Amino acid sequence: MQGLVIKNTGSWYQVKTDDGQLVECKIKGNFRLKGIRSTNPVAVGDRVQIILNQEGTAFISEIEDRKNYIIRRASNLSKQSHILAANLDQCMLVATINHPETSTIFIDRFLASAEAYRVPVKLLFNKTDVYNEDELRYLDALITLYTHIGYPCFKLSAKQGEGIEAIRQELRGNITLFSGNSGVGKSTLINTLLPGIDLKTGAISTIHNKGMHTTTFSEMFPVEGGGYIIDTPGIKGFGTFDMEEEEVGHYFPEIFKASAECKYGNCTHRHEPGCAVREAVEQHLISESRYTSYLNMLEDKDEGKYRAAY
Repeated sequence: MQGLVIKNTGSWYQVKTDDGQLVECKIKGNFRLKGIRSTNPVAVGDRVQIILNQEGTAFISEIEDRKNYIIRRASNLSKQSHILAANLDQCMLVATINHPETSTIFIDRFLASAEAYRVPVKLLFNKTDVYNEDELRYLDALITLYTHIGYPCFKLSAKQGEGIEAIRQELRGNITLFSGNSGVGKSTLINTLLPGIDLKTGAISTIHNKGMHTTTFSEMFPVEGGGYIIDTPGIKGFGTFDMEEEEVGHYFPEIFKASAECKYGNCTHRHEPGCAVREAVEQHLISESRYTSYLNMLEDKDEGKYRAAY
């Protein structure tokens, strides 16, 4: 029997079979996926084969080939990965300028990982109703930057319902992963987009200006007009996984484009003579924040944080 994994609680998977049944499933023993050592070998969005048993539950026996997926280094387990979701048409990364602040390094790490696995990303800048004039100017500058690179950007206030209709249009017919730091309003946004879902929402810690986790597992929700939203727990950091040093620049489109003019083919864009990327940064053709994020990811490599897949 075949189906789609629509919920992962960590110990159980809920599979919607092709004939519309909802079946609670487990995975058999030491289930390894094509050499990837992962904290969750089966992810929401996976197409799977299941074997029913007499108790009315089932085992997942096989995962069908994935079109793509979003993966990050598992927190506290640098040798392992965590797959956020599989078989995506797009990601929507929810970010905030403040309350809490989403760093450009976090945004760029997410974008680079999505580029590596060929998943298109749209940036949703939420909480426009709470920003002051300086924050709104900074937001506009970020939108100009990311739009220029090629990432569609949207301004919205999930709480007040502003900008929601534009997001609804983008969701129709697509399987969309929603991700972002804890506290950026992801659950509020999904509740606004899908009335009746009633996801739990949380407060922001006023001391640390950080969100608290409210979503504890990944789940798919059907969208009116076709498609699904995949909601995932808020993530604090985004450790990229299984990238070689020379590949990192490939996942920053503007750095990759400029690197064609570098004097050396294996240029790391740090200190080599004749580096076209550093020259482009100096001429403000590549943003300093993006170049800083690129260097930050190279530092991960230097510290041995990237691990080959097992």
